[in-house]
Amino acid sequence: MKKWLIPVTLLLVLLVSACGNSSTNEEGSETTNSSDTITYQSENGPVEVPADPQRVVVLSSFAGNVMALDVNVVGVDTWTKMNPRWETELKDVEEVNDESLEKIIELEPDLILGLSNIKNVDKLNEIAPTVTYTYGKVDYLTQHIEIGKLLNKEKEAQEWVNDFKKRAQTAGDDIKAKIGDDTTVSVIESFNKQLYVYGNNWGRGTEILYQEMDLKMPEKVKEQALEPGYFALSTEVMPEYAGDYLIISKDPKADNSFMETETYKNIPAVKNNQVYEVNMMEFYFNDPLTLDYQLDFFKESFLGN
Repeated sequence: MKKWLIPVTLLLVLLVSACGNSSTNEEGSETTNSSDTITYQSENGPVEVPADPQRVVVLSSFAGNVMALDVNVVGVDTWTKMNPRWETELKDVEEVNDESLEKIIELEPDLILGLSNIKNVDKLNEIAPTVTYTYGKVDYLTQHIEIGKLLNKEKEAQEWVNDFKKRAQTAGDDIKAKIGDDTTVSVIESFNKQLYVYGNNWGRGTEILYQEMDLKMPEKVKEQALEPGYFALSTEVMPEYAGDYLIISKDPKADNSFMETETYKNIPAVKNNQVYEVNMMEFYFNDPLTLDYQLDFFKESFLGN
């Protein structure tokens, strides 16, 4: 080989190597890659995470997002574990929390994620890269795309979001055509002997009803629950917050005696048989698996299909 070819060959190797270790996302910012890791830009700064995570622990809210992207979950929070719709999928998955550090170590996770209010983040980071999200910092669909980026599956996440928005908005148009553009809908939940009415971004199907379908909420709900996300109320004032249609989210095993009161029975939506009851444990989250279930429920309830 001629001597002058050596530095050119070396330069080509370096260039190819450099190209292989970085990529540019849609926003134009560079994400560092290696054969087995990527650098995810979290809300707390860059985090080196597995490019193909195999054992993920989810400490709050996002297990459905991870499962929807076909990534293996080995540990989940209590609320997720109690979802009866996921009983089969999570049968062999451990129930963990932010204080069960020894149990999490035994699970040998390669990635941990949860909400920003979890405890022991520093200790969790010693076990595996830990990424947290502040609830509501981004909208619920952007949240799924962010988790897609974290799991190196942004394309799959974006494709689901695009498809979901089309399906939800089409269903919304059909529902409004049937019940009227100005007809109101309320989402009220009974939890621990307390009633809550919800705004447009607090799970329980509210994102679908109010954001994607653009259905109306009663003015009283808008005043009290839209900004904070939810509002506690008593049975006595419930009629003031009840829409023409009611979605009642409840735990079938809990005390739901409010539904036996005359106050509840005299609500127009109840009298008109325009109440749809859901299991709160199935309706709680706003991940893709739950959103698909909620959308199907609303289509069947309002449209009969």
